[in-house]
Amino acid sequence: MTTPHLPPERFEHALDQVHDIVSREVGSTDFGPADYLPGLKALLQSMDCDPRFHARGRQQAWDRVIGVLRGRAQAYAAMRTHPGFDARPVVSPVVIVGVPRTGTTALHRLMAVDPRFQGLQTWLLDSPRPRPPVGEWDSDPDYRRTVAELEAMYAAAPTRRAAHFRAAEEVHECCMLLRQSFVSNLWNCGWAAPTYDAWRQSTSEAAAYAHYKRCVQLIGANEPNKRWLLKNPGHIEHLDLLFAVYPDAKVIQTHRDPAKAVPSLVSLLMQMYPLLEDGDVAQRGRVMLRREVAKWSNAVHRSDAVRQAHPDKVLDVIHAEFHHDPMAVLERIYDFIGYDIPAETRAGFVQRIEEKPELQHGVHRYRIEDFGMTADEAREPFGDYVARYDLIEKAREHAA
Repeated sequence: MTTPHLPPERFEHALDQVHDIVSREVGSTDFGPADYLPGLKALLQSMDCDPRFHARGRQQAWDRVIGVLRGRAQAYAAMRTHPGFDARPVVSPVVIVGVPRTGTTALHRLMAVDPRFQGLQTWLLDSPRPRPPVGEWDSDPDYRRTVAELEAMYAAAPTRRAAHFRAAEEVHECCMLLRQSFVSNLWNCGWAAPTYDAWRQSTSEAAAYAHYKRCVQLIGANEPNKRWLLKNPGHIEHLDLLFAVYPDAKVIQTHRDPAKAVPSLVSLLMQMYPLLEDGDVAQRGRVMLRREVAKWSNAVHRSDAVRQAHPDKVLDVIHAEFHHDPMAVLERIYDFIGYDIPAETRAGFVQRIEEKPELQHGVHRYRIEDFGMTADEAREPFGDYVARYDLIEKAREHAA
């Protein structure tokens, strides 16, 4: 793992410092278009006033900022050394979206069994470059760094394995590329950052999506004709930007009762809170649930508006139906994306379904009551969303 750099006395004065650190590590002063700078400045200023960092958390937050900026610099260094990486368009990618904790990860990793797809492996999201042959990964310093960082995270927060396990070699979310532009809701998930988030919500993420698309092209440069399978819950907040960069995308939107999904997300985020900040954990959880309910209900309403302009490009998948009969859901998805399911791929699906790898690290347990809200209060901002997709009744039906 990279040796930690001591955090500055004031983050807001550390803009040049973080650039100098990354430039020395990467051997490059090219960070791409300067559109990332307002977000980085807003984030650093927020880090001085919003979170209640303890000493260890302050170090981890500083390491994270360095790591994300390093990933951006590595991406542009790789783009320079691989001219023509963006010559081929990303054709009809399959993109899984939805409120977090609605089954997006399970569906994504299940579909990734199909060898006809390529995806964004966790370690390449940290260090973007054309995907090398799998046999070379174990000896790659960047791959080994991601492995070490994940092991350290799970050692510090063991329950996170059950809630949302990640591996360096497995596919992960587009948001890890989007945050390299420093206009991302992820920065409000790691630690308290309300002043940054207020700035973010008033700022376009178009530049972040342009950077993200180029990184996807870069990572897939060695297999430009292979179809992409992508996943990011946060795309539902910006479906218009997603369709702007991928006009012929096939989007799969997952749905679950928000009174189940959003508390699950908050429970996941709260596992990291004591590792970074001091303060009343119960109070923070209550504040976070209200914030996340507002954020994701707004995202659902925004996605509804965009979907009206793209009526044939989005397929709905209900969480309860997927867990009850995943093969039936896969059949419907594959019909939607224009693929068959060969016998060998079907066998791979069945094997993963039977093995239930998402449960190998335990069961993620949480209660909405622990965060000071009732189920009806969590559903109310979503309007008719729960009734429209019959999310409560379908969950009961498949639980019976």
